[in-house]
Amino acid sequence: MLRADSINVQRGDTRVLEQVSLELVPGQVLGVLGPNGAGKSTLLAALCGELAVSAGSVKLDQRELSDWQGVERAQRLAVLPQSSTLNFAFKVEEVVGMGRLPHATGRERDQQIIGQALAAADAQHLLGRSYLALSGGERQRVHLARVLAQLWPGGIGQTLLLDEPTSMLDPLHQHVTLQATRRFAEQGAAVMVILHDLNLAARYCDRLLLLERGVPRALGKPEEVLQAELLQSVFGLEVLVHKHPERGHPLIIAR
Repeated sequence: MLRADSINVQRGDTRVLEQVSLELVPGQVLGVLGPNGAGKSTLLAALCGELAVSAGSVKLDQRELSDWQGVERAQRLAVLPQSSTLNFAFKVEEVVGMGRLPHATGRERDQQIIGQALAAADAQHLLGRSYLALSGGERQRVHLARVLAQLWPGGIGQTLLLDEPTSMLDPLHQHVTLQATRRFAEQGAAVMVILHDLNLAARYCDRLLLLERGVPRALGKPEEVLQAELLQSVFGLEVLVHKHPERGHPLIIAR
């Protein structure tokens, strides 16, 4: 389990995260929402150890995150950043196979997992293709498969952090991606995903954290966080909040 207690992050003289506390619960998806510059990506960087916290603590399974060594940490924690750059003509399966590097499960097992992770990301048809020949959305799905392969098949004690994994995807593959993360959580993994689409967050997340200028404004179930008055205060957008006619989760409509 990944836990942050009262963390602050400082950039120079500016505090970009202030008093953020959260717990990533096995079997659940936590969505992180907020306007541009709210501190969402900074939070993810602090949770994976890329950024040092200036106050508070980040713990993985009750141990300080900094105490976990590289391979040991990589077997439990996988991160999909907002953008992933590769300038070499690797084949798709080679890129996904990078997720298996922390493991010693053998080539045959790794090939099975690579295929299963690509299928989960609806990218199995890209096998054999050069990564550099792919569209932006296809590349994003390949990197999703890579981080899924790193922790495959998911389980208690594993944590997946995703930074805007739907940003370059068509509507169908936005849902495919979040369905894959949902299934991963159902295997017992803890998942955190940064999103801009409030309706996707309402549909696929168990809990939501709403950030504004680095400060938590709300943390709770979608129906508790996605309130019209609060959303107008944070995003400056007037909305109507209804109940989805079939699924029952909040449905956000701009006025």
